[in-house]
Amino acid sequence: MPIQTIGLTGGIGSGKSTVGQMLVDLGAHLVDTDAISRALTAPGGHAIEAIRHAFGPEMIDAQGAMDRARMRTLAFSDPTALARLETILHPLIGHQAKAHAARAATGQPVVYDVPLMVESGRRWRDKVDRILVVDALPETQIQRVMARSGWERPAIEAVLAKQASREQRRAAADHIILNDGITLQQLQQQVRELWDLWNNHP
Repeated sequence: MPIQTIGLTGGIGSGKSTVGQMLVDLGAHLVDTDAISRALTAPGGHAIEAIRHAFGPEMIDAQGAMDRARMRTLAFSDPTALARLETILHPLIGHQAKAHAARAATGQPVVYDVPLMVESGRRWRDKVDRILVVDALPETQIQRVMARSGWERPAIEAVLAKQASREQRRAAADHIILNDGITLQQLQQQVRELWDLWNNHP
């Protein structure tokens, strides 16, 4: 029987979003929880008033969005701040993700792209048939993010330190794609082989 729900995760700079798009190209319906989170914290987003109430007006920028840089700094220095933010966002993300998944066509596999899937414990594990981890060496992740976003190395290392370890993520996986030292075409081949496996293609 074809797999209907896939949890897609991977550390920052692993190539998870690239794999997600490849799965869409093969016919999957993508639920991007990071995009949902950004919409919730954008100007007019459903989480803005709760964030203003919990953290004060200084966490809302001049455009009316959550000040992501300021919140990131606070969350890294104060673990309770991150927990408070997650308490606000996680129920909203879950509700929106369910609504997004409902837009899939009948029989269309749904891919939940969740950066912190492993860190969230059973919350997402219980919603999906399989977990796909996109894996890469930490140094590869750092170099990719530096090239893509212009972040300094210490900022990226701080994010990596807050995320699940590579070993924890691999241990939680049903399938692993090692996206390190390979071409885009080789990555596509790995994704297609998994897609065929999930859909019982010969």
